[in-house]
Amino acid sequence: MRMEVEKEAEKFKEKNLTIPKVKQLLEEIGEDNLDQFQRRTLDYVSKFSKCDAETAEKLVQKLVNEFGLEEIDAVQVVNCMPRNLDELRVFLGGGRKIIETSKLEAIVKLLNEYRLR
Repeated sequence: MRMEVEKEAEKFKEKNLTIPKVKQLLEEIGEDNLDQFQRRTLDYVSKFSKCDAETAEKLVQKLVNEFGLEEIDAVQVVNCMPRNLDELRVFLGGGRKIIETSKLEAIVKLLNEYRLR
């Protein structure tokens, strides 16, 4: 998901956010303070979060730093937490780089270690 975050007075910057991070941000605002769209978004992210926000951030950083994924691809992988190579290839198949099967297997193993049961 992309969300605009405030940077200085009236300037905005786009940032790639994982579903768990969006959930955390909306929960911090408090359900009573959310408008209808934000409540629906909170309902969605609550249903589809596959890990907590802290874990999601760690996973994104590991995927970027250790496996060389682009941040946007890493965020999508963490959002969906693919369970096998075929599912993972769906997210990485259109990329500019070819990733070795051994690296893909290591990514799936890493995701399985952090997946909510």
